[in-house]
Amino acid sequence: MILSRSKPASSIGGKKATARKEVPSLEEFLQKRDYTGALTLLEFNGSIKKTVDTDLWMAYCAFHAGDYRKAAKLYENLKKEDEGPPDVATNLACCFFYLGMYPEAGNLLNEAPESRLKTRLVFHLAHKMADEARLMECHRMLQDDIEDQLSLASIHYLQSHYQEAIDVYKKVLLESRDYLALNVYVALCYYKLDYYDVAQEVLQVYLQKYPDSAIATNLKACNHFRLYNGSAAQAEMKQLVDKISNSFSFGHDLIRHNIVVFRGGEGALQVLPSLVDVIPEARLNLVIYYLKQDEIGEAFELIKDLEPAVPQEYILKGVVYAAMGQETGSRENVKTAQQYFHLVGSSASECDTIPGRQCMASCFFLYRQFEEVLVYMNSIKTYFSNEDCFNFNYAQAQTAAGYFKEAEEAFLMIRNEKLKNDYVYISLLAYCYVMNKKAQLAWELYLKMDTSAESFSLLQLIANSSYKLGEFWYAAKAFDMLERMDPTPENWEGKRGACCGTFQYIVAEKQPKELLPEVIQLLRNTSNSQVEQIIRVMRKWGKDNRVNC
Repeated sequence: MILSRSKPASSIGGKKATARKEVPSLEEFLQKRDYTGALTLLEFNGSIKKTVDTDLWMAYCAFHAGDYRKAAKLYENLKKEDEGPPDVATNLACCFFYLGMYPEAGNLLNEAPESRLKTRLVFHLAHKMADEARLMECHRMLQDDIEDQLSLASIHYLQSHYQEAIDVYKKVLLESRDYLALNVYVALCYYKLDYYDVAQEVLQVYLQKYPDSAIATNLKACNHFRLYNGSAAQAEMKQLVDKISNSFSFGHDLIRHNIVVFRGGEGALQVLPSLVDVIPEARLNLVIYYLKQDEIGEAFELIKDLEPAVPQEYILKGVVYAAMGQETGSRENVKTAQQYFHLVGSSASECDTIPGRQCMASCFFLYRQFEEVLVYMNSIKTYFSNEDCFNFNYAQAQTAAGYFKEAEEAFLMIRNEKLKNDYVYISLLAYCYVMNKKAQLAWELYLKMDTSAESFSLLQLIANSSYKLGEFWYAAKAFDMLERMDPTPENWEGKRGACCGTFQYIVAEKQPKELLPEVIQLLRNTSNSQVEQIIRVMRKWGKDNRVNC
Protein backbone atom coordinates (compact mmCIF):
# COMPACT_ATOMS: atom_id res chain seq x y z
CA MET A 1 0.00 0.00 0.00
CA ILE A 2 1.48 3.42 -0.99
CA LEU A 3 0.78 6.30 1.40
CA SER A 4 0.68 9.90 0.18
CA ARG A 5 2.68 12.57 2.04
CA SER A 6 0.68 14.87 4.25
CA LYS A 7 3.23 17.65 3.57
CA PRO A 8 5.47 18.22 0.54
CA ALA A 9 9.19 17.50 0.98
CA SER A 10 11.34 20.52 1.79
CA SER A 11 12.72 22.18 -1.32
CA ILE A 12 15.83 23.10 0.68
CA GLY A 13 16.40 19.45 1.59
CA GLY A 14 16.06 18.53 -2.04
CA LYS A 15 18.67 21.07 -3.01
CA LYS A 16 21.02 19.75 -0.35
CA ALA A 17 20.57 16.20 -1.57
CA THR A 18 21.30 17.11 -5.15
CA ALA A 19 24.13 19.57 -4.48
CA ARG A 20 27.40 18.48 -6.02
CA LYS A 21 30.43 17.93 -3.86
CA GLU A 22 33.16 20.39 -4.79
CA VAL A 23 36.17 18.79 -6.54
CA PRO A 24 39.39 19.18 -4.48
CA SER A 25 42.09 21.41 -5.91
CA LEU A 26 45.50 20.16 -7.08
CA GLU A 27 47.08 21.54 -3.90
CA GLU A 28 44.62 19.57 -1.76
CA PHE A 29 45.35 16.33 -3.61
CA LEU A 30 49.10 16.88 -3.16
CA GLN A 31 48.67 17.75 0.51
CA LYS A 32 46.90 14.41 1.03
CA ARG A 33 49.57 12.65 -1.05
CA ASP A 34 46.78 11.45 -3.33
CA TYR A 35 48.87 11.45 -6.51
CA THR A 36 46.41 9.29 -8.43
CA GLY A 37 43.64 11.79 -7.73
CA ALA A 38 45.92 14.68 -8.65
CA LEU A 39 46.88 12.95 -11.89
CA THR A 40 43.22 12.39 -12.79
CA LEU A 41 42.47 16.08 -12.23
CA LEU A 42 45.48 17.15 -14.31
CA GLU A 43 44.55 14.79 -17.15
CA PHE A 44 41.05 16.27 -17.19
CA ASN A 45 42.41 19.82 -17.20
CA GLY A 46 44.91 18.86 -19.90
CA SER A 47 42.11 17.59 -22.13
CA ILE A 48 40.63 21.11 -22.02
CA LYS A 49 43.84 23.13 -22.26
CA LYS A 50 47.24 21.49 -22.63
CA THR A 51 50.23 23.40 -21.21
CA VAL A 52 53.84 22.63 -20.31
CA ASP A 53 53.05 23.22 -16.62
CA THR A 54 50.24 20.66 -16.75
CA ASP A 55 52.55 18.07 -18.31
CA LEU A 56 55.24 18.79 -15.71
CA TRP A 57 52.79 18.31 -12.85
CA MET A 58 51.43 15.13 -14.47
CA ALA A 59 54.97 13.72 -14.71
CA TYR A 60 55.63 14.74 -11.09
CA CYS A 61 52.45 12.98 -9.86
CA ALA A 62 53.07 9.86 -11.96
CA PHE A 63 56.61 9.62 -10.58
CA HIS A 64 55.46 9.97 -6.95
CA ALA A 65 52.67 7.45 -7.55
CA GLY A 66 55.32 4.93 -8.61
CA ASP A 67 54.30 4.88 -12.28
CA TYR A 68 57.82 5.57 -13.56
CA ARG A 69 57.09 4.46 -17.11
CA LYS A 70 54.30 7.00 -17.47
CA ALA A 71 56.43 9.73 -15.91
CA ALA A 72 59.30 8.85 -18.27
CA LYS A 73 57.01 9.04 -21.30
CA LEU A 74 55.78 12.49 -20.25
CA TYR A 75 59.33 13.75 -19.67
CA GLU A 76 60.44 12.32 -23.03
CA ASN A 77 57.67 14.27 -24.75
CA LEU A 78 58.65 17.43 -22.87
CA LYS A 79 62.31 16.93 -23.80
CA LYS A 80 61.36 17.08 -27.47
CA GLU A 81 59.70 20.48 -27.03
CA ASP A 82 61.80 23.61 -27.23
CA GLU A 83 60.02 25.33 -24.34
CA GLY A 84 60.67 22.42 -21.96
CA PRO A 85 62.60 23.35 -18.80
CA PRO A 86 66.36 22.52 -18.71
CA ASP A 87 66.06 19.99 -15.84
CA VAL A 88 63.76 17.66 -17.83
CA ALA A 89 66.74 15.47 -18.83
CA THR A 90 67.71 15.02 -15.16
CA ASN A 91 64.11 14.20 -14.19
CA LEU A 92 63.89 11.68 -17.04
CA ALA A 93 67.17 10.13 -15.82
CA CYS A 94 65.54 9.74 -12.38
CA CYS A 95 62.71 7.76 -13.99
CA PHE A 96 65.20 5.56 -15.84
CA PHE A 97 67.08 5.01 -12.58
CA TYR A 98 63.94 3.75 -10.84
CA LEU A 99 63.21 1.51 -13.81
CA GLY A 100 66.66 -0.06 -13.46
CA MET A 101 67.84 1.45 -16.77
CA TYR A 102 71.18 2.59 -15.35
CA PRO A 103 73.23 2.98 -18.59
CA GLU A 104 70.38 4.99 -20.18
CA ALA A 105 70.18 7.22 -17.10
CA GLY A 106 73.93 7.79 -17.21
CA ASN A 107 73.84 8.77 -20.90
CA LEU A 108 71.07 11.29 -20.24
CA LEU A 109 73.01 12.87 -17.39
CA ASN A 110 75.99 13.45 -19.67
CA GLU A 111 73.92 16.05 -21.57
CA ALA A 112 72.04 17.42 -18.55
CA PRO A 113 73.06 20.77 -17.02
CA GLU A 114 74.92 20.70 -13.71
CA SER A 115 72.70 20.69 -10.61
CA ARG A 116 72.59 19.31 -7.09
CA LEU A 117 70.05 16.70 -8.22
CA LYS A 118 72.35 15.59 -11.04
CA THR A 119 75.25 15.16 -8.58
CA ARG A 120 73.13 13.03 -6.27
CA LEU A 121 71.84 10.88 -9.12
CA VAL A 122 75.36 10.32 -10.47
CA PHE A 123 76.33 9.34 -6.90
CA HIS A 124 73.62 6.67 -6.84
CA LEU A 125 74.42 5.46 -10.35
CA ALA A 126 78.07 5.03 -9.39
CA HIS A 127 76.97 2.76 -6.54
CA LYS A 128 74.61 0.74 -8.74
CA MET A 129 77.27 0.25 -11.40
CA ALA A 130 80.03 -0.48 -8.82
CA ASP A 131 82.13 2.48 -10.00
CA GLU A 132 84.12 3.09 -6.80
CA ALA A 133 86.22 5.93 -8.24
CA ARG A 134 83.14 7.86 -9.38
CA LEU A 135 81.39 7.09 -6.09
CA MET A 136 84.22 8.65 -4.06
CA GLU A 137 84.38 11.62 -6.44
CA CYS A 138 80.68 12.33 -5.98
CA HIS A 139 81.01 11.75 -2.23
CA ARG A 140 83.48 14.64 -2.06
CA MET A 141 81.07 16.85 -3.99
CA LEU A 142 78.22 16.35 -1.51
CA GLN A 143 77.35 19.36 0.61
CA ASP A 144 75.99 19.69 4.14
CA ASP A 145 72.41 20.28 3.01
CA ILE A 146 69.53 17.91 3.78
CA GLU A 147 69.15 16.44 0.28
CA ASP A 148 72.85 15.56 -0.06
CA GLN A 149 73.04 14.14 3.46
CA LEU A 150 70.00 11.96 2.84
CA SER A 151 71.64 10.65 -0.33
CA LEU A 152 74.76 9.85 1.66
CA ALA A 153 72.64 8.02 4.27
CA SER A 154 70.94 5.96 1.58
CA ILE A 155 74.30 4.86 0.15
CA HIS A 156 75.40 3.90 3.67
CA TYR A 157 72.22 1.82 3.90
CA LEU A 158 72.78 0.16 0.51
CA GLN A 159 76.33 -0.73 1.56
CA SER A 160 74.97 -2.32 4.78
CA HIS A 161 76.49 0.45 6.93
CA TYR A 162 73.25 0.72 8.89
CA GLN A 163 74.59 2.45 11.99
CA GLU A 164 76.25 5.15 9.86
CA ALA A 165 72.94 5.70 8.06
CA ILE A 166 71.10 5.96 11.40
CA ASP A 167 73.60 8.58 12.58
CA VAL A 168 72.93 10.75 9.51
CA TYR A 169 69.15 10.39 9.77
CA LYS A 170 69.12 11.22 13.47
CA LYS A 171 71.27 14.30 12.89
CA VAL A 172 68.81 15.57 10.27
CA LEU A 173 65.85 14.76 12.54
CA LEU A 174 67.36 16.80 15.37
CA GLU A 175 67.45 19.82 13.08
CA SER A 176 64.10 19.17 11.34
CA ARG A 177 61.70 17.22 13.55
CA ASP A 178 58.84 17.75 11.11
CA TYR A 179 60.59 15.42 8.59
CA LEU A 180 58.56 12.50 9.91
CA ALA A 181 59.37 10.22 6.96
CA LEU A 182 62.94 9.92 8.23
CA ASN A 183 61.55 7.79 11.05
CA VAL A 184 60.66 5.20 8.43
CA TYR A 185 64.27 5.17 7.19
CA VAL A 186 65.62 4.89 10.74
CA ALA A 187 63.16 2.04 11.41
CA LEU A 188 64.32 0.28 8.23
CA CYS A 189 67.93 0.46 9.42
CA TYR A 190 66.99 -1.00 12.80
CA TYR A 191 65.06 -3.73 10.97
CA LYS A 192 68.20 -4.60 9.01
CA LEU A 193 70.13 -4.73 12.30
CA ASP A 194 67.55 -7.25 13.63
CA TYR A 195 66.23 -4.79 16.24
CA TYR A 196 62.61 -5.42 15.29
CA ASP A 197 61.07 -4.06 18.49
CA VAL A 198 63.03 -0.82 18.19
CA ALA A 199 62.13 -0.58 14.49
CA GLN A 200 58.45 -0.94 15.35
CA GLU A 201 58.62 1.76 18.00
CA VAL A 202 60.34 4.26 15.69
CA LEU A 203 58.00 3.42 12.81
CA GLN A 204 54.91 4.13 14.91
CA VAL A 205 55.84 7.83 15.04
CA TYR A 206 55.21 8.07 11.30
CA LEU A 207 52.22 5.71 11.18
CA GLN A 208 50.33 7.81 13.74
CA LYS A 209 50.39 10.67 11.23
CA TYR A 210 50.12 8.64 8.03
CA PRO A 211 48.44 5.28 8.79
CA ASP A 212 47.87 4.59 5.07
CA SER A 213 51.54 4.82 4.05
CA ALA A 214 52.45 1.90 1.78
CA ILE A 215 56.15 1.80 2.71
CA ALA A 216 55.53 2.17 6.45
CA THR A 217 52.72 -0.41 6.48
CA ASN A 218 54.88 -2.84 4.53
CA LEU A 219 57.74 -2.39 7.01
CA LYS A 220 55.35 -2.89 9.92
CA ALA A 221 54.20 -6.15 8.32
CA CYS A 222 57.84 -7.25 7.91
CA ASN A 223 58.47 -6.52 11.61
CA HIS A 224 55.45 -8.65 12.52
CA PHE A 225 56.78 -11.42 10.30
CA ARG A 226 60.09 -11.42 12.20
CA LEU A 227 58.56 -10.98 15.65
CA TYR A 228 55.57 -13.30 15.25
CA ASN A 229 54.71 -15.20 12.05
CA GLY A 230 53.50 -14.94 8.48
CA SER A 231 49.82 -14.77 9.48
CA ALA A 232 50.42 -11.70 11.64
CA ALA A 233 52.33 -10.08 8.78
CA GLN A 234 49.53 -10.78 6.29
CA ALA A 235 46.99 -9.23 8.65
CA GLU A 236 49.03 -6.01 8.71
CA MET A 237 49.42 -6.11 4.92
CA LYS A 238 45.71 -6.58 4.20
CA GLN A 239 44.94 -2.92 3.52
CA LEU A 240 47.75 -2.76 0.95
CA VAL A 241 46.54 -5.96 -0.72
CA ASP A 242 43.10 -4.38 -1.06
CA LYS A 243 44.70 -1.33 -2.68
CA ILE A 244 46.55 -3.57 -5.14
CA SER A 245 43.24 -5.03 -6.29
CA ASN A 246 42.00 -1.46 -6.81
CA SER A 247 44.79 -0.59 -9.27
CA PHE A 248 47.08 0.84 -6.61
CA SER A 249 50.47 1.10 -8.27
CA PHE A 250 53.06 2.41 -5.78
CA GLY A 251 55.02 -0.43 -4.17
CA HIS A 252 52.94 -2.97 -6.09
CA ASP A 253 55.87 -5.28 -6.87
CA LEU A 254 57.34 -5.04 -3.36
CA ILE A 255 54.00 -5.92 -1.77
CA ARG A 256 53.45 -8.91 -4.10
CA HIS A 257 56.98 -10.09 -3.31
CA ASN A 258 56.53 -9.83 0.45
CA ILE A 259 53.17 -11.60 0.42
CA VAL A 260 54.90 -14.62 -1.16
CA VAL A 261 57.47 -14.55 1.66
CA PHE A 262 54.79 -14.20 4.35
CA ARG A 263 52.96 -17.21 2.90
CA GLY A 264 56.04 -19.39 3.14
CA GLY A 265 56.76 -19.40 -0.60
CA GLU A 266 53.20 -19.98 -1.81
CA GLY A 267 52.91 -18.58 -5.33
CA ALA A 268 56.68 -18.13 -5.63
CA LEU A 269 56.93 -19.37 -9.22
CA GLN A 270 54.06 -17.11 -10.30
CA VAL A 271 55.47 -13.93 -8.73
CA LEU A 272 59.21 -14.04 -8.07
CA PRO A 273 60.74 -14.84 -11.51
CA SER A 274 59.42 -11.60 -13.01
CA LEU A 275 60.81 -9.62 -10.05
CA VAL A 276 64.34 -11.07 -10.06
CA ASP A 277 65.80 -7.98 -11.76
CA VAL A 278 63.40 -5.55 -10.06
CA ILE A 279 63.66 -6.36 -6.35
CA PRO A 280 67.10 -7.66 -5.21
CA GLU A 281 65.57 -9.91 -2.56
CA ALA A 282 63.39 -11.63 -5.17
CA ARG A 283 66.37 -13.56 -6.57
CA LEU A 284 67.44 -14.62 -3.07
CA ASN A 285 63.94 -15.71 -2.05
CA LEU A 286 63.50 -17.64 -5.28
CA VAL A 287 66.78 -19.43 -4.54
CA ILE A 288 65.49 -20.25 -1.04
CA TYR A 289 62.26 -21.58 -2.57
CA TYR A 290 64.22 -23.86 -4.92
CA LEU A 291 66.34 -25.12 -2.00
CA LYS A 292 63.22 -25.98 -0.01
CA GLN A 293 61.90 -27.91 -3.02
CA ASP A 294 65.24 -29.77 -3.31
CA GLU A 295 65.73 -28.25 -6.76
CA ILE A 296 69.44 -27.62 -6.17
CA GLY A 297 70.30 -27.22 -9.85
CA GLU A 298 67.79 -24.38 -10.35
CA ALA A 299 69.01 -22.64 -7.20
CA PHE A 300 72.62 -22.97 -8.38
CA GLU A 301 71.89 -21.55 -11.85
CA LEU A 302 70.10 -18.57 -10.30
CA ILE A 303 72.86 -17.65 -7.86
CA LYS A 304 76.12 -18.72 -9.50
CA ASP A 305 76.65 -15.37 -11.28
CA LEU A 306 75.56 -13.25 -8.31
CA GLU A 307 78.43 -11.27 -6.83
CA PRO A 308 77.70 -11.23 -3.07
CA ALA A 309 77.75 -7.80 -1.46
CA VAL A 310 76.14 -8.34 1.97
CA PRO A 311 76.43 -11.19 4.52
CA GLN A 312 73.04 -12.68 3.61
CA GLU A 313 74.12 -13.08 0.00
CA TYR A 314 77.43 -14.69 0.98
CA ILE A 315 75.59 -17.08 3.31
CA LEU A 316 72.97 -18.09 0.76
CA LYS A 317 75.56 -18.61 -1.96
CA GLY A 318 77.58 -20.72 0.48
CA VAL A 319 74.52 -22.87 1.27
CA VAL A 320 73.79 -23.44 -2.43
CA TYR A 321 77.40 -24.33 -3.24
CA ALA A 322 77.55 -26.70 -0.27
CA ALA A 323 74.32 -28.42 -1.34
CA MET A 324 75.49 -28.65 -4.96
CA GLY A 325 78.89 -29.96 -3.90
CA GLN A 326 77.37 -32.67 -1.73
CA GLU A 327 74.84 -33.67 -4.40
CA THR A 328 77.35 -33.89 -7.26
CA GLY A 329 80.42 -34.86 -5.24
CA SER A 330 82.21 -31.70 -6.38
CA ARG A 331 85.00 -30.94 -3.94
CA GLU A 332 85.50 -27.58 -5.68
CA ASN A 333 81.95 -26.44 -4.86
CA VAL A 334 82.33 -27.55 -1.24
CA LYS A 335 85.60 -25.62 -1.01
CA THR A 336 83.89 -22.49 -2.36
CA ALA A 337 81.14 -22.89 0.24
CA GLN A 338 83.76 -23.17 2.99
CA GLN A 339 85.34 -19.92 1.82
CA TYR A 340 82.03 -18.05 1.84
CA PHE A 341 81.11 -19.32 5.31
CA HIS A 342 84.55 -18.50 6.73
CA LEU A 343 84.50 -15.03 5.18
CA VAL A 344 81.24 -14.15 6.96
CA GLY A 345 81.94 -15.97 10.23
CA SER A 346 85.38 -14.43 10.70
CA SER A 347 84.44 -10.86 9.71
CA ALA A 348 84.54 -8.24 12.44
CA SER A 349 80.93 -7.21 11.86
CA GLU A 350 79.47 -10.74 11.90
CA CYS A 351 81.72 -12.87 14.12
CA ASP A 352 79.59 -12.31 17.25
CA THR A 353 76.21 -12.49 15.52
CA ILE A 354 74.06 -15.61 15.35
CA PRO A 355 74.40 -15.89 11.53
CA GLY A 356 78.16 -15.41 11.89
CA ARG A 357 78.45 -18.28 14.35
CA GLN A 358 76.23 -20.45 12.17
CA CYS A 359 78.63 -19.74 9.30
CA MET A 360 81.67 -20.81 11.33
CA ALA A 361 79.83 -23.96 12.42
CA SER A 362 79.01 -24.71 8.77
CA CYS A 363 82.59 -24.05 7.71
CA PHE A 364 84.01 -26.48 10.29
CA PHE A 365 81.24 -28.99 9.49
CA LEU A 366 82.44 -29.11 5.88
CA TYR A 367 86.02 -29.47 7.15
CA ARG A 368 84.74 -32.35 9.36
CA GLN A 369 86.16 -30.69 12.48
CA PHE A 370 83.16 -31.52 14.64
CA GLU A 371 84.51 -30.48 18.02
CA GLU A 372 84.89 -26.96 16.58
CA VAL A 373 81.39 -27.21 15.10
CA LEU A 374 79.98 -27.90 18.56
CA VAL A 375 81.79 -24.91 20.09
CA TYR A 376 79.85 -22.58 17.80
CA MET A 377 76.57 -24.50 17.83
CA ASN A 378 76.51 -24.73 21.63
CA SER A 379 76.92 -20.95 21.84
CA ILE A 380 73.65 -20.36 19.92
CA LYS A 381 71.73 -23.52 20.83
CA THR A 382 69.20 -21.73 23.06
CA TYR A 383 68.01 -19.65 20.08
CA PHE A 384 67.20 -22.73 18.01
CA SER A 385 65.91 -25.26 20.53
CA ASN A 386 62.78 -25.88 18.43
CA GLU A 387 64.36 -25.57 14.98
CA ASP A 388 64.40 -28.95 13.24
CA CYS A 389 67.19 -28.11 10.78
CA PHE A 390 69.44 -26.84 13.58
CA ASN A 391 68.78 -29.93 15.70
CA PHE A 392 69.45 -32.18 12.70
CA ASN A 393 72.87 -30.62 12.08
CA TYR A 394 73.60 -30.44 15.80
CA ALA A 395 72.79 -34.15 16.22
CA GLN A 396 75.03 -35.08 13.29
CA ALA A 397 77.92 -33.12 14.80
CA GLN A 398 77.35 -34.72 18.22
CA THR A 399 77.33 -38.17 16.62
CA ALA A 400 80.53 -37.51 14.69
CA ALA A 401 82.22 -36.19 17.84
CA GLY A 402 81.16 -39.28 19.83
CA TYR A 403 78.56 -37.65 22.11
CA PHE A 404 75.87 -40.23 21.44
CA LYS A 405 73.55 -39.45 24.36
CA GLU A 406 73.33 -35.78 23.37
CA ALA A 407 72.98 -36.73 19.71
CA GLU A 408 70.07 -39.07 20.46
CA GLU A 409 68.28 -36.33 22.40
CA ALA A 410 68.73 -33.87 19.52
CA PHE A 411 67.49 -36.38 16.93
CA LEU A 412 64.37 -37.11 18.97
CA MET A 413 63.51 -33.40 19.18
CA ILE A 414 63.01 -33.27 15.40
CA ARG A 415 59.37 -33.20 14.28
CA ASN A 416 59.70 -32.67 10.54
CA GLU A 417 58.55 -35.89 8.81
CA LYS A 418 60.69 -35.26 5.75
CA LEU A 419 63.83 -35.16 7.90
CA LYS A 420 62.73 -38.16 9.94
CA ASN A 421 62.37 -40.20 6.76
CA ASP A 422 65.83 -39.18 5.54
CA TYR A 423 68.28 -42.11 5.58
CA VAL A 424 70.92 -39.95 7.27
CA TYR A 425 68.51 -39.35 10.16
CA ILE A 426 67.47 -43.01 10.42
CA SER A 427 70.98 -44.46 10.17
CA LEU A 428 72.59 -42.04 12.62
CA LEU A 429 69.77 -42.38 15.14
CA ALA A 430 70.08 -46.17 14.88
CA TYR A 431 73.83 -45.88 15.46
CA CYS A 432 73.23 -43.67 18.51
CA TYR A 433 70.71 -46.19 19.87
CA VAL A 434 73.27 -48.97 19.57
CA MET A 435 76.04 -46.89 21.14
CA ASN A 436 73.68 -45.98 23.99
CA LYS A 437 72.92 -49.69 24.62
CA LYS A 438 69.47 -49.46 23.04
CA ALA A 439 69.95 -51.84 20.14
CA GLN A 440 66.30 -52.92 20.31
CA LEU A 441 65.21 -49.41 19.25
CA ALA A 442 67.66 -49.52 16.36
CA TRP A 443 66.19 -52.86 15.29
CA GLU A 444 62.68 -51.37 15.42
CA LEU A 445 63.81 -48.58 13.11
CA TYR A 446 64.89 -51.22 10.60
CA LEU A 447 61.57 -53.07 10.85
CA LYS A 448 59.70 -49.91 9.88
CA MET A 449 61.68 -49.54 6.64
CA ASP A 450 60.69 -50.91 3.26
CA THR A 451 63.11 -53.29 1.58
CA SER A 452 65.68 -51.25 -0.31
CA ALA A 453 69.39 -50.62 -0.65
CA GLU A 454 69.11 -48.23 2.30
CA SER A 455 67.48 -50.83 4.55
CA PHE A 456 70.26 -53.27 3.60
CA SER A 457 72.88 -50.67 4.59
CA LEU A 458 71.05 -50.06 7.87
CA LEU A 459 71.13 -53.79 8.59
CA GLN A 460 74.89 -53.82 8.06
CA LEU A 461 75.28 -50.84 10.36
CA ILE A 462 73.16 -52.41 13.12
CA ALA A 463 74.87 -55.80 12.74
CA ASN A 464 78.44 -54.54 12.91
CA SER A 465 77.99 -51.76 15.51
CA SER A 466 75.90 -54.03 17.77
CA TYR A 467 78.53 -56.75 17.56
CA LYS A 468 81.29 -54.30 18.53
CA LEU A 469 79.27 -53.02 21.50
CA GLY A 470 78.48 -56.54 22.71
CA GLU A 471 74.77 -56.22 21.83
CA PHE A 472 74.98 -59.76 20.47
CA TRP A 473 71.30 -60.69 20.26
CA TYR A 474 70.40 -57.82 17.90
CA ALA A 475 73.67 -58.32 16.03
CA ALA A 476 72.61 -61.96 15.53
CA LYS A 477 69.15 -60.94 14.24
CA ALA A 478 70.71 -58.42 11.85
CA PHE A 479 73.36 -60.84 10.56
CA ASP A 480 70.65 -63.47 10.12
CA MET A 481 68.68 -61.13 7.84
CA LEU A 482 71.87 -60.23 5.98
CA GLU A 483 72.76 -63.87 5.43
CA ARG A 484 69.33 -64.60 4.01
CA MET A 485 69.73 -61.73 1.53
CA ASP A 486 73.41 -62.31 0.84
CA PRO A 487 74.75 -65.73 2.04
CA THR A 488 78.43 -64.78 2.11
CA PRO A 489 80.99 -66.28 4.54
CA GLU A 490 81.31 -62.89 6.23
CA ASN A 491 77.59 -62.73 7.10
CA TRP A 492 77.64 -66.34 8.36
CA GLU A 493 80.66 -65.67 10.50
CA GLY A 494 79.04 -62.55 11.92
CA LYS A 495 75.87 -64.47 12.76
CA ARG A 496 77.81 -67.38 14.24
CA GLY A 497 79.86 -65.09 16.47
CA ALA A 498 76.79 -63.06 17.55
CA CYS A 499 74.81 -66.23 18.38
CA CYS A 500 77.69 -67.63 20.38
CA GLY A 501 78.03 -64.29 22.17
CA THR A 502 74.30 -64.32 23.02
CA PHE A 503 74.69 -67.93 24.31
CA GLN A 504 77.55 -66.80 26.55
CA TYR A 505 75.31 -64.03 27.97
CA ILE A 506 72.59 -66.60 28.63
CA VAL A 507 75.05 -68.85 30.44
CA ALA A 508 76.29 -65.86 32.45
CA GLU A 509 72.66 -64.93 33.21
CA LYS A 510 72.99 -61.58 31.43
CA GLN A 511 70.24 -62.66 29.06
CA PRO A 512 67.15 -64.79 29.90
CA LYS A 513 67.60 -68.49 29.20
CA GLU A 514 64.20 -68.50 27.47
CA LEU A 515 65.98 -66.75 24.58
CA LEU A 516 67.96 -69.91 23.75
CA PRO A 517 65.35 -71.53 21.45
CA GLU A 518 65.27 -68.35 19.33
CA VAL A 519 69.06 -68.37 19.07
CA ILE A 520 69.00 -71.99 17.91
CA GLN A 521 66.27 -71.15 15.38
CA LEU A 522 68.43 -68.38 13.92
CA LEU A 523 71.31 -70.83 13.56
CA ARG A 524 69.11 -73.30 11.71
CA ASN A 525 68.55 -70.61 8.99
CA THR A 526 71.78 -71.58 7.28
CA SER A 527 73.31 -74.34 5.22
CA ASN A 528 76.75 -74.11 6.80
CA SER A 529 78.06 -77.48 8.10
CA GLN A 530 79.40 -75.93 11.33
CA VAL A 531 75.92 -75.20 12.62
CA GLU A 532 75.05 -78.70 13.91
CA GLN A 533 77.99 -78.83 16.28
CA ILE A 534 77.16 -75.39 17.72
CA ILE A 535 73.48 -76.30 18.14
CA ARG A 536 74.43 -79.58 19.84
CA VAL A 537 76.42 -77.71 22.51
CA MET A 538 73.59 -75.25 23.08
CA ARG A 539 70.91 -77.92 23.32
CA LYS A 540 72.97 -79.91 25.81
CA TRP A 541 73.26 -76.82 28.04
CA GLY A 542 69.56 -76.18 27.62
CA LYS A 543 68.69 -79.75 28.62
CA ASP A 544 70.89 -79.49 31.71
CA ASN A 545 69.19 -76.22 32.66
CA ARG A 546 65.64 -77.30 31.86
CA VAL A 547 65.20 -75.18 28.76
CA ASN A 548 63.01 -76.73 26.09
CA CYS A 549 65.02 -76.37 22.87
